[in-house]
Amino acid sequence: MARSKSSHRWLREHFNDPYVKQAQQDGYRSRASYKLLEMQEKDRLIKSGMTVLDLGAAPGGWSQVVSRLIGESGRLIASDILPMDGIADVTFIQGDFTDDGVFAEILAAIDEQPVDLVISDMAPNMSGVAVADQVKAMYLCELALDMAARVLRPGGDFLIKAFHGEGFDQYLRDMRSQYDKVVVRKPTASRDRSREQYLLGRGFKG
Repeated sequence: MARSKSSHRWLREHFNDPYVKQAQQDGYRSRASYKLLEMQEKDRLIKSGMTVLDLGAAPGGWSQVVSRLIGESGRLIASDILPMDGIADVTFIQGDFTDDGVFAEILAAIDEQPVDLVISDMAPNMSGVAVADQVKAMYLCELALDMAARVLRPGGDFLIKAFHGEGFDQYLRDMRSQYDKVVVRKPTASRDRSREQYLLGRGFKG
């Protein structure tokens, strides 16, 4: 089957992307690693010894960054419905984190203890229908927000990728009701044409 013009354009943009090339050189699995690294430099949200939950972790670009920053004394639990190649000292749980069984596995992995930070770079499979895709993306954000509320310690932090559009402003208000401070980030590694924004909630009210 012949590729569409948009597919050719995406492939050309992808392989010419300096962050893709840099990820290959640095050994990161995804260009998304640089988004997290930039936010880490600005916000210092990841510290040595932390317990972190990475939702929608595959292929593992964010988990690679976190595992290096939390060190041997930290703990990282990563989860995704897709498989993910192993990363040293990272506990990976495959499945839908909203399923009771998968949620129980996550709780067991954190020894029933509250976590310091929940991160999510999740995005749905895009259909190309903007309205439908936005609904699916915000639904994932709602699920992640609920999950964070169930596992975070008071004062903990939550970092989520959201897409600007229908439901975004209400979601931002919901986050602000649950966290002492919420900031919006658009990392340099995030493509200009992308509607993605990163919302960082600091100080979970519990």
